[in-house]
Amino acid sequence: MSQKQITIEPAELEQVESLLQIEQKCFTSDRLSKRSMRRFILNEQAVFNVAMSDERCVGYILIIFHRGTRLARLYSIAVDPASRGQGIANQLMKTGEEEAKRHGAFYFRLEVNPTNTGAIALYKSLGFIKFGVLHDYYEDHSDALRMQKRIRYKDQASVHTALPWCRQSTPFTCGPAALMMAMSGLDTHYSHSQNDELQIWREATTIFMTSGHGGCHPLGLALSAKKRGFRVEAWINQQQPLFVDGVRSEDKKSIIERVHHEFVRQSEAENIVIHYETITQATLIDACNKGAVPIVLISTFRFDRKKAPHWVAVSGYDDYCFYVHDPDPDDKHQDQLDCQYLPIALQDFEPMSSFGANRLRTAIILYPSD
Repeated sequence: MSQKQITIEPAELEQVESLLQIEQKCFTSDRLSKRSMRRFILNEQAVFNVAMSDERCVGYILIIFHRGTRLARLYSIAVDPASRGQGIANQLMKTGEEEAKRHGAFYFRLEVNPTNTGAIALYKSLGFIKFGVLHDYYEDHSDALRMQKRIRYKDQASVHTALPWCRQSTPFTCGPAALMMAMSGLDTHYSHSQNDELQIWREATTIFMTSGHGGCHPLGLALSAKKRGFRVEAWINQQQPLFVDGVRSEDKKSIIERVHHEFVRQSEAENIVIHYETITQATLIDACNKGAVPIVLISTFRFDRKKAPHWVAVSGYDDYCFYVHDPDPDDKHQDQLDCQYLPIALQDFEPMSSFGANRLRTAIILYPSD
């Protein structure tokens, strides 16, 4: 019997009920809900394609993108059991990869149950390689293999610093969370905790920002790292007080300026090296090569269009990208996996790591504890 023609096309809201039926047949846990399917179909940061045969949905693929990065992630793929054996999953994956390329992705990642040998064989045949294991990942407590494929690549291994990931527990503690990831990666005896996250914030906060609670000053973070036994250097491309250009209240500006000068005084007293210059990509790369971990202030505009200052830890680099650990996932579209080793193209990293009207560029580099 000849195989039926399969076409791949964008999913539509009218197809959700058919897709839910496929979901029920293919999975016993970790199922997509009706609400999630509708949301992903409408989400510009996702590709939701369906496989059609005789005007009937026989499979789907869902790929999500992390705004501002070059990462595509296979969120889910399913083929109706009655339609298997026709190469539909292979076709969905290949068209999904092309969609990922059109979105500018450099890497295509996925998770798969180690017992799903058929899927693993398919992914390997398409060029995916294993790069990690997640324990107790699925709802049934089974593990997941992490696999990835570079879809725009050159044969050179990435340089990585193995960092644990931790989530910031408040909207204003990205700096402490990034610092804790770096310290955990450099010293296995250090264990991050919410108590230390909040303590670091108290030590490093600027008190005020444009709105809400204050964020963290680079020298405040450097002092916190030094206090915990790490060697640290700081880069700031300006000598005037930081974070005051977006603050209207003169009283708040006065407090921020006072805090800034005190951080400078304390840093000099602690012999922390401060480079009053723009940190270059070459410096970041050299730090990674030495096993150090840079923590860089970025603007979140390319992530969420909000232009907020945000600290991330640099976990590696290659010919195309820097990789960062972002402590603040978007709960609507991401989980922690989408925030680890995020590939940001080298040419995108430059404008992203500039904040505010004064184009502040600042970072600290953490070295192993003394």
